[in-house]
Amino acid sequence: MATGIAERSWCVVVPHEASGARTARLRLATELAGVIPAELLADVVAVLAELVGNAVRHADPLPGGVIRVAWRLRNGPGSDVVGIRVTDGGAATPPRIRPLGLEAVDGRGLHIVTALATEWGVERDGLGQSVWAELAVPADHRLVALH
Repeated sequence: MATGIAERSWCVVVPHEASGARTARLRLATELAGVIPAELLADVVAVLAELVGNAVRHADPLPGGVIRVAWRLRNGPGSDVVGIRVTDGGAATPPRIRPLGLEAVDGRGLHIVTALATEWGVERDGLGQSVWAELAVPADHRLVALH
């Protein structure tokens, strides 16, 4: 018997400014509260905050002065995942982890993303760039069937 993969996704467009990060965090937290474990939700919100913050700080906006933020829940045999994707107009250099000294006051965002996500990456196309991350749902907490 084959088991299919179910997916549920959301997308929101927010201003390319600090208030956009707040809007995205609140929307994601509202949509996923009670759907995923609270500890995982806190990690997902932290990753989203870092990715949107980096887009606001380091990248150009999409046309209209916005950033597109999307997240999805995917379940399948043995692999429930929360995925996050932040799309902006791109930057001169792609996002990368940089070495930090103990006295550095910033630059820890992608270190946080790396610590919390099972994987992350950057994709570029003719419209800009997307930075994405996936976080695994704990094995002892399967997602409710998605419709």
